[in-house]
Amino acid sequence: MKLAADALLFDNDGTLVSSQESAHRCWTRWAREYGVTAEQFAAIALHGRPTAEIVADLVPAGRVAEAVARVEELEVEDVAQGGTRLLPGVAALLAVLPADRWAVVTSASRRLATARLAAVGITPPLLVAADDITRGKPDPQPFLLAAARLGADPARCVVVEDAPAGLAAGRAAGMRTVALATTHPAADLSADVVVTDLSAVSALVTGAGVELTVGP
Repeated sequence: MKLAADALLFDNDGTLVSSQESAHRCWTRWAREYGVTAEQFAAIALHGRPTAEIVADLVPAGRVAEAVARVEELEVEDVAQGGTRLLPGVAALLAVLPADRWAVVTSASRRLATARLAAVGITPPLLVAADDITRGKPDPQPFLLAAARLGADPARCVVVEDAPAGLAAGRAAGMRTVALATTHPAADLSADVVVTDLSAVSALVTGAGVELTVGP
């Protein structure tokens, strides 16, 4: 499939980097500290949502701020232990994109996202993080903010995501969507096109924007 775009908006965890093992370690430890059971975790949506929203579903309102700070502390510390790795195809794709044509749009905090990206050698020209928005994915606000900061028409943006919540946010923003089956089965992902990872995506930069070739 060919997709033409003015800008590419990438999720981070599960799209550019893999941090699943790190997140599992840190959230398991956090849950023990806060008395959250596996059953409580299973009852709520986790992946692709801001930490503050997840925590608010699991602990009393009066403890949310401290609990959010604690899980962020654990996750940032874990990055230094090798808890993040670059996913296939990422380096090659980002290497051809001009700085004004892409951004990272993540549900993580700016501190955590920056730490994970730095660990794999990525310095995004624009980062929209949980700190920047009032409504997280699946609300379109994060992607619309990124498009505005890049000066791009949302209809000419392509969202690259691995989570249903992020794909829903991209569709709600009026953007085309590419789903990566890195953390969810392909059957669970609704997008214009679904591929295994970014090794199935290549880009040609022209004066008119970016032309993506997605899939075989």
